[in-house]
Amino acid sequence: MNGILLQGFAEGMDFVAQEAVTALPANPGFLAVGIILVIVTLFLIFFLKKIIVNSILGAIIWAITIFYFKVSLPLIPSFVVSVLFGPAGIGVMYVLKFFGVLVV
Repeated sequence: MNGILLQGFAEGMDFVAQEAVTALPANPGFLAVGIILVIVTLFLIFFLKKIIVNSILGAIIWAITIFYFKVSLPLIPSFVVSVLFGPAGIGVMYVLKFFGVLVV
């Protein structure tokens, strides 16, 4: 009696395994690419967090400078410099404006 139950259980498990295989997407490359993208994102966030924070701070300071204090700086070049170099970029733009190198 136990042999019949075990045989039925094994046949049922075989059916479940076959259905599980057919339920998976046909291209396992999607799984590999997804895992690689998650790893790259975690790597970038872990190692480049300071650079990202610096760029965000530069953009915020740029917006405050241009829109709140109404400092006349060239719009696009000053934004690019502030995002690339952060607050130091805006500082360089102020120094250039002070010495008359940057004329708007």
